[in-house]
Amino acid sequence: MPKGYMIVHVTVRNPEAYKEYVEKDTPILEGLGGRFIVRGGQSQLVEGDAHERHVVIEFPSYEAAVAAYNDPAYQEVMQIRLKNADSTFILVEGHEA
Repeated sequence: MPKGYMIVHVTVRNPEAYKEYVEKDTPILEGLGGRFIVRGGQSQLVEGDAHERHVVIEFPSYEAAVAAYNDPAYQEVMQIRLKNADSTFILVEGHEA
């Protein structure tokens, strides 16, 4: 079964308040089967437009990624991100090439 991924691109507007989101979303998403593969770190924009921060979270399946995004606990914590950052959030089914 192909894995599922959350791919998130974020520009944080309020770093102090955003810390609360990171502290709270991590145990929720990990508890729902997520594994953080990329979380911030150095990046270089080589084409197009992008946010400043990038996150990739792997799940056992696409369905698990969708369920994690829609989980009530995550939806509640997500409000912190929405109030303190601009983001693009993508759910993707992975396939090996």
